Parts: sequence; structure tokens; C-alpha cells
Amino acid sequence: MKSLFELKGKRALITGSAQGIGNLLATGLGQYGASIVINDITQERAENAANQLKSQGINAVGIGFDVTNYDSVKNAIDRIEKEIGPIDILINNAGIQRRHPFTEFPEADWDAVINVNQKAVFLVSQQVAKHMITRKQGKIIHICSMQSELGRDTITPYAASKGAVKMLVKGMCVELARYNIQVNGIGPGYFDTEMCKALVENKEFTQWLCQRTPAARWGKPEELIGSAVFLSSAASNFVNGHILYVDGGMLAAV
Repeated sequence: MKSLFELKGKRALITGSAQGIGNLLATGLGQYGASIVINDITQERAENAANQLKSQGINAVGIGFDVTNYDSVKNAIDRIEKEIGPIDILINNAGIQRRHPFTEFPEADWDAVINVNQKAVFLVSQQVAKHMITRKQGKIIHICSMQSELGRDTITPYAASKGAVKMLVKGMCVELARYNIQVNGIGPGYFDTEMCKALVENKEFTQWLCQRTPAARWGKPEELIGSAVFLSSAASNFVNGHILYVDGGMLAAV
């Protein structure tokens, strides 16, 4: 039964994985045997992150490309498929956050959030899925959010983008499941990451979070690895169109 979670012989492309949760997931999948393609907007950062994985005995390569640009995405995916090998697993992890009151939210920041968090998921998935359809197999995982379900002050565009990603999971599942491609999402709750640093350091917010979350604590980033391995492996071959929330029970509580 251990082979259900074995990723040896599989290749995973993880967008925005030179740092943060993406890099953690790259490390986790690599430890289960997957070869990793690190993506960042710059080649230098992607290569540096890949070299760090190599130092841990993980097969990795760095490919810099802009996930919000069609030509950049298409050229990169074609190059990976031809020169490195087939992409068996895609994790759409790249994401950004901007905070402003809704009525004062700058249009440029709205565009940036939607482009990275939503448009990029469409662009990268579309190009990768074309190759997966030919092979009639593949795993696509979108990193969703609590804000795929809930709103919060000052981040309405972020919530809008993550709500759209939730529906990309469902819509892509309907179109791609017939080709033996599983499309699912991971919805992290509140995790102690660099993106949440200001909230982690805010004692008032942390107190509220611990009272609001049944687990009564922040999530540890490494607690996301198991869900990523599951959705990347044969263990999830009949799981499709699903969002796995890793939230300490927050969505279950009133």
C-alpha cells in the first residue's frame, strides 16, 4: 500500500516555488521521489532554489518564466516537455497579496492580484493540460485559500481571485477527467508563513485566530505536504474536482 503515495519517476512543476510554501511543497514531493521543476519569474532565483534541493539529494531544475504572460508560459512548458521531460504533476502555487480598503483599492493592484492568482492558473494549466491529454494522465493541483470560501477586510480582490480558482478546479475537472487527469485544490487555512508575518506578529489577531480555529493555533507550513503528496499520487486517482481544506477545522466552526 505504500506505493500508493510513491512519486518516483514523476515530474512536478510547481509555480512560484523558489521560496515560501511552493518551495516547501517542492521539497516534500522531492522527498517522496518526484523530480522537481522549480519556477520563479527570474532564472537566477529558480536555479538557486533548484540547487538547494539538489544539495538534499532531490532531482531538480530551475526554469524562470512569467506565469502571467502567454508567450512566456507556452515557450517554457514546451521547453520543459521537450528538453527535460513530461510534466506529470502541476501545482499552481504562485500567488500575491495586496491590502487596501475596497473603496480605495487601486486598479493596478487589482490587476496584479488577478493576473498572478487567477490568470496565471489558467495560462499554465492550459499549456500543461494539452500535453497531459495526449498522454491521458496527469495531476493538476491549484493552491486555493480560506478566501475561496470566506471574505475578509482589505483583501476583496484576493478573495475574488481565490474564489475563481475554486471554480477552475471544478470546471477543469469536468473537461479533463475523461482524459484521466485529476484536477483538485488545496485550501490552506492560516499558516505561519512569510506572507502572514504581520498577522502572526499581531497578538490581537493571533488571539482571535486561536479562538476562531478549533485546533486553536496557527498551521505549520510543513503540515501542507501530506495533502500535496496525496493529490499528486495514485492514492487520489478517483479524487477529482475536490478542494482539500487544511485549516485546523476553521470552516467547520461558527
